Amino acid sequence: MVVKVGGASTRGVAPLIEDLVAQGHEIVVVHGAGPQISAEMEARGLEVRFVNGRRYTTAEALEVVRESLADVNAALCAAIGPRAAGFMGDEIGLEATQVSKLGLVGDPLPSRPALVESALRQNRIPVVAPLAKGPLNVNADEAAVALAAGLGAERILFVTDVPGVLVDGDVVPEIGADEADRMLNDGTFQGGIVPKLGAAVRAARLGIVAEIGQTAVTA
Repeated sequence: MVVKVGGASTRGVAPLIEDLVAQGHEIVVVHGAGPQISAEMEARGLEVRFVNGRRYTTAEALEVVRESLADVNAALCAAIGPRAAGFMGDEIGLEATQVSKLGLVGDPLPSRPALVESALRQNRIPVVAPLAKGPLNVNADEAAVALAAGLGAERILFVTDVPGVLVDGDVVPEIGADEADRMLNDGTFQGGIVPKLGAAVRAARLGIVAEIGQTAVTA
C-alpha cells in the first residue's frame, strides 16, 4: 500500500501508519513539501511560479526543493519511528521524462526501486521524497502513483488536510474515473485537489484501489 502525504498534512500521520501496519499492510510513504518549498523560495527572493498548477523549477529552485523535501523526509521518519527508512527518489532510481516547458520537472514513470523492495523485506517503512533522476522535480501525487504501479501495490491512499473530495461542501463517498475527469475538465475543482484527483483517477484505471481521504475513486 502506498500512502501519499502532502507537505501540509504531515501532522498526525504516524498514528495512521501505525494503524495500517497493525492491519497487516506493507506501507510505502511518499510525501510532498509544497508549502515549505514556496515559503523558502520567497524567503530567498526566488520567484514562485506555476504553469497550469505545476511548479516551474529552475536550478536555483531545485536546490530549495531538495532541501525542503529532505527536511520533511527527516521529520516524517522521526515521527514514524525506527522502522522508517528515508530515501530521496533520484538517489534510488526513480525515473521520469523531462517536461522542458516547466524547467527541471519530470513526469514520473512506473518504478520499482531495489532499495525500497529491500526495505520492505526488512519489515521497514520506506519514506520517499519525490525527486527523479536528473535530478528532476516531480509531483508527489504522480510519484506516488508511479511507485504504486511499479511496485504492484494494491491500494493508494492520498492523505490531505480535507476529509475527502468535496462537492458543494459535502464529502463524496465515491466518484468514478469518468465523472472525475469530466468535473476536472469543466473546472468544478480548484487548488490542491486537482492533481490528487487526477492522480487517483490514473491509479484507479491501473487497477489500484484509490482513496482521497474518505472518498473512493473507482475505474
